[in-house]
Amino acid sequence: MWSLFLRDIRLSIRAGGGALTGVIFFLAVIVTIPFGVGPDLNLLARIGPAILWISALLACLLGLDRLFQADREDGSLDLLVLGNDRHMLALTVLVKCLAHWAGSVLPLVIAAPLLGLFMNMAPVGIGATALTLLVGTPAITFIGAAGAAVAVALPRGGLLISVLVLPLIIPVLIFGVSASYGAVADPDPFLQPFLILAALTLFLAVLGPVAAALALRHGTD
Repeated sequence: MWSLFLRDIRLSIRAGGGALTGVIFFLAVIVTIPFGVGPDLNLLARIGPAILWISALLACLLGLDRLFQADREDGSLDLLVLGNDRHMLALTVLVKCLAHWAGSVLPLVIAAPLLGLFMNMAPVGIGATALTLLVGTPAITFIGAAGAAVAVALPRGGLLISVLVLPLIIPVLIFGVSASYGAVADPDPFLQPFLILAALTLFLAVLGPVAAALALRHGTD
């Protein structure tokens, strides 16, 4: 499993630019927002957590089609599916999800505090948003694994993955943004939505790989 984890991190970095592509897209969205809403610094600071979360979400969707694509192209996906039972295949998918998150999504979380400065956000808001992204973005990867497993055999499955995954990650977005706002808006709570966000990630860490393993095995059959 450790060898698989390191291999998938290398693939996520090499395939299509991986982390660099996501960070550039993340930056492009953040830089574009002020042109749309105007130069009001107070408004930018107020909507900053939501913009960071939406930008990170869209950047996460970019690389989901590569989660199983390289394995399918070199034939190793068939070996993984046929060589493991249902439970081991789900564990293998979990390791691949963690490797994909570490190689492609974690750089977005690291870049979020710097991009938060562009939105004139307070240090507390930047820290809270970065923390919620650190806890919540793995849930996007776990849900995306199921969508990537369904569309792995399609020649252009990237758009289909986004269509399948986007409605399912709305709760993650809601609680992530709510917790970020709660850190800077005094009446709003931070801990409750943050704990719900963490619970969603843990729940999807079990459900997502299992669903992806079933989809992969069904596609192979």
